[in-house]
Amino acid sequence: MDTIFELRDLSYSYMEKFPALNHIDLKIRTGEQIAILGANGSGKSTLLSVLDCLIYPTSGEFYAFGNRVTEDAFNTLRDNEFNRFFRKKVGLVFQNPDVQMFSSTVYDEIAFGPLQLELPKEEIKQRVNDVIEMIGIEKLRNRTPSTLSSGEKKKVCIASVLAINPDVLLLDEPTAGLDPRTQLWLIEFLQELKELGKTIVTATHDLDAVEHISQRAIVFGEDHMIKLDSNSASVVNDHELLLSTNLIHKHMHRHGTIIHQHMHSHDDKHEHDHSNLQLPS
Repeated sequence: MDTIFELRDLSYSYMEKFPALNHIDLKIRTGEQIAILGANGSGKSTLLSVLDCLIYPTSGEFYAFGNRVTEDAFNTLRDNEFNRFFRKKVGLVFQNPDVQMFSSTVYDEIAFGPLQLELPKEEIKQRVNDVIEMIGIEKLRNRTPSTLSSGEKKKVCIASVLAINPDVLLLDEPTAGLDPRTQLWLIEFLQELKELGKTIVTATHDLDAVEHISQRAIVFGEDHMIKLDSNSASVVNDHELLLSTNLIHKHMHRHGTIIHQHMHSHDDKHEHDHSNLQLPS
């Protein structure tokens, strides 16, 4: 498989003093489905921003499609050809849909990306209609995005990214704030995209979904470093790793497809508030 992204000893700090990524070595290859796991603040969203060329390394090197990416190189007139190529290939769905949406209607929101690619008008129209049908949001096409539910907004954001037909899809906490029905729709939809050969990188701390949306899982610690890069099944069943990276509570453990949680009172008596969360098969 071809390497799409490569990070070599990459670090990033906000305002040059707040570390977010520390000495990251990572390769992402064509067709992979990868989950990026870690507690809040561990660097998941920052990693996606690097992969989408929204921010650039404080130190180390970042390569995309075989090209070394720096802020100057990515944004100069000389390299606009690669910039356009990259924006056709990679799409990012933000955690908060309201950050991503700004158009007056759902249709216009989905059409924005193809318009930036300077595609013929008929092709833009066809792409928008195809994506609307694919995601099942026909009834929303003339709605104002601000009037939509959280689940509807998430679907529109995904549609707006898919309209550019990227090879690589980056998703930041895609199940956050979704009702169970929409969560299941999203998991099944990502599985369909996998069958189409898309490369999908999902930042999440939703352990229930990991094995259903990825084959490979990369775990970040609270020190902003990679603690483990392995197959998803072994990662989500590594209790000590999940505990050490603050992804689970110390009284939570798995029984097959059941996450079983023992709640303890302040006086340390073992109370059995058996919160059994059944994972989808």
